Amino acid sequence: MTAVTVGQAFQQGLAEEMEADDRIFVLGTDLFIRGGHFAQVKGIGPRFGHDRVIDTPISEAAMVAAGVGAALNGMRPLIDLNFIDFAFGAMDEIANQAAKSSYLWGRPVPMVIRASSGVALYSAQHNNSLEAWFMHMPGLITVMPSNAADTKGIIKSALRSDDPVIFLMHKRLTGVRGEVGGPDELVPLGRAAIARPGSDVTIVSSGIVVNKVVKAAEVLASEGVEAEVIDLRTIFPLDAQLIEGSVRKTGRALVVTEEPPFASVASEIAAMVQEEVFDYLDAPVQRVTAAHSPIPHSPGLMEALIPQVETIVSAVRGSVERWPSTEA
Repeated sequence: MTAVTVGQAFQQGLAEEMEADDRIFVLGTDLFIRGGHFAQVKGIGPRFGHDRVIDTPISEAAMVAAGVGAALNGMRPLIDLNFIDFAFGAMDEIANQAAKSSYLWGRPVPMVIRASSGVALYSAQHNNSLEAWFMHMPGLITVMPSNAADTKGIIKSALRSDDPVIFLMHKRLTGVRGEVGGPDELVPLGRAAIARPGSDVTIVSSGIVVNKVVKAAEVLASEGVEAEVIDLRTIFPLDAQLIEGSVRKTGRALVVTEEPPFASVASEIAAMVQEEVFDYLDAPVQRVTAAHSPIPHSPGLMEALIPQVETIVSAVRGSVERWPSTEA
């Protein structure tokens, strides 16, 4: 099995689905020749032609509105917004049309909105983490893979879904390599994965942050603390069963994300764990998030504002030291 980049994994999954279903087409800017800002659809335009990879004017509202109309009429569009920050220019079309049309009209809305997300060297206006915005909106599925295999498997599932899917790809994962599955290997929406098994603390994360959490777990293991790492893969619907089952086993929970802390994905998971498995907890649920601040362009300041391996390790150490396990 050949290792490919996350960007190439997305291309593979999209191309395979476009070959199998001629209702799938792509709308966005700088796609046909350039392949998108992160080459996420490189080669797709020349392969499938101008009728199926369509460069649009720079209007996110028009792109998403056209996608909703096409989806309601039996097509399966993929709308590429490039940066998720640009979704603010189409929020009515996403929140009031894509998310609600199935409820209002009783018809499927099979569309995918793909965008690059996560913190990188793109300054404040291109570094918003909007996972919780979409998680909050009934009618949307929101996904954020952490590796090449899941990127390919999830985009295939998303393109087959009858519900609108927000597909978030972390900017700094684009060139990360990994093995991917074949044309028939899909990753189901709404299903998290255990990236590393453990018995002493559950650490929940998604996207590129999963890789930091796995490294932190290796450091903790050298100190005698075995962390179980859960990769959400789908932000909503949450795989509550897997998360809660893990916390019942470990007695501790930590949620790590790059988003600001207030009204966040981390907040929602912390509240869910506290409500559903409180009796199994040996310590309060912890959140490790970015600071409540715009992301600066300075590399040093940027890294200082988001969770790092050392931050995660320190949070777990503090929990273990302050609230020792109640087990004999």
